[in-house]
Amino acid sequence: QVQLVESGGGLVQPGGSLRLSCAVSTSRSSFTIYDMCWYRQAPGDARELVAQISRGGATNYLDSVKGRFTISRDNAKNTVFLQMNSLKPEDTAVYFCNVEMSIGVIRRGQYWGQGTQVTVSS
Repeated sequence: QVQLVESGGGLVQPGGSLRLSCAVSTSRSSFTIYDMCWYRQAPGDARELVAQISRGGATNYLDSVKGRFTISRDNAKNTVFLQMNSLKPEDTAVYFCNVEMSIGVIRRGQYWGQGTQVTVSS
């Protein structure tokens, strides 16, 4: 059993900042986490990839968040973060954590968090 526990969402004014975190929780002692990502989905829109970080630390970002958002990970704590600065109303969405991992002898697959609401409004 694997759970992705997200936190850090909330209501913030334009120009403000939030820091999202996503911790991978499992009772299994043998597992490997590969890529870790943040997605978001606004009402009526498709889910889009916001940021991605590889196990080695290589990163990719959605063009509209470059320079404002920073993704990072703590491999020892099995946690991925998304620092969001200079937030805009257009950033309002539900943000989802996604990880690729293998568990024991199970082949690698993707796992999703439940999502955390980020609302940017005055």
